[in-house]
Amino acid sequence: MTAAGTPRRRGRPSRTEAASGPATRDRILDAAREEFSERGYDKTSVRGIAKAAGVDPALVHHYFGKKEDVFGAAVEQSFAPALAIPDAIAAAGPEKAGESMARHLFGVWENPVTRLPVLAVMRSAFTNETAAATLRKLIEKRLLARVACTLDVPDPEFRAQLAAGHLIGIAMLRYVVKMEPIASADVEDIVTMVAPTLERYLTQP
Repeated sequence: MTAAGTPRRRGRPSRTEAASGPATRDRILDAAREEFSERGYDKTSVRGIAKAAGVDPALVHHYFGKKEDVFGAAVEQSFAPALAIPDAIAAAGPEKAGESMARHLFGVWENPVTRLPVLAVMRSAFTNETAAATLRKLIEKRLLARVACTLDVPDPEFRAQLAAGHLIGIAMLRYVVKMEPIASADVEDIVTMVAPTLERYLTQP
């Protein structure tokens, strides 16, 4: 109870703790991304995130809630560049939909700054069902559902998933398994090769 007799919301930090506001939230989120990247979902804890961010665990709960909510926020931040794919497809038009999707997604993977957080999130999703469900929800709702809305074909959700699966499979071989010759191929050559197949998924009846 507070001095006035009003219960304080569980996990809510004191006014002094929360004084730095958005800067503190960003610091916690950056620490969470590092912890999930280095330790994976199962071995990461709210207490560990708080320690890495230099705050009290109650402050992590205040800004994000439970561990899975912190992970969800970290996933969304990590995938932010990829979430622009629907806008890129809409701007390119149907005749360039496949090329636009491939170019944008490989652009995310080619940049180490954006690739490493995405890889970390995917590793967590491969080993933990809670993490996988969080990632699945983000991809379905924030990415593929929006891609499907840009398509004028039967079963647009299914088509969008096929295109995404095609690209993710190539990305796994190139950036994770590092299988040759795809690992060292020029990314423009890959885009040129895969774009017609993606066009078939996304635009052909």
